[in-house]
Amino acid sequence: MRLLAIAVPVALLCACASLQVGHDFDLGGFQAKVQRGVTTQADVRNWLGDPAGTGVSVDTNGEQFEEWSYYHGQGDLPDAGNAHLKMLQIKFDAHGIVRGYNWTGGPK
Repeated sequence: MRLLAIAVPVALLCACASLQVGHDFDLGGFQAKVQRGVTTQADVRNWLGDPAGTGVSVDTNGEQFEEWSYYHGQGDLPDAGNAHLKMLQIKFDAHGIVRGYNWTGGPK
């Protein structure tokens, strides 16, 4: 009985929980500072911190780029309809210089 008395309130609290993934970052600040062909990996790391993920992107012509990903999402459970997600992916050439980037979501 005691277990049930504890489990029910915990389940109700979880049903109203707020969820957050990744760490927030300043997309507008990044866009104001970044210069394609000039900005370095060190610059990006100073502005945004460590990336949430890294990988490789290959263009249709076979050129490879190192790609860094940043993301942040938040919302309330179980109503995911109010969730907000932003993601930034940055491509670097072999010298660690920004060649391009794309983002989804954005400042709320």
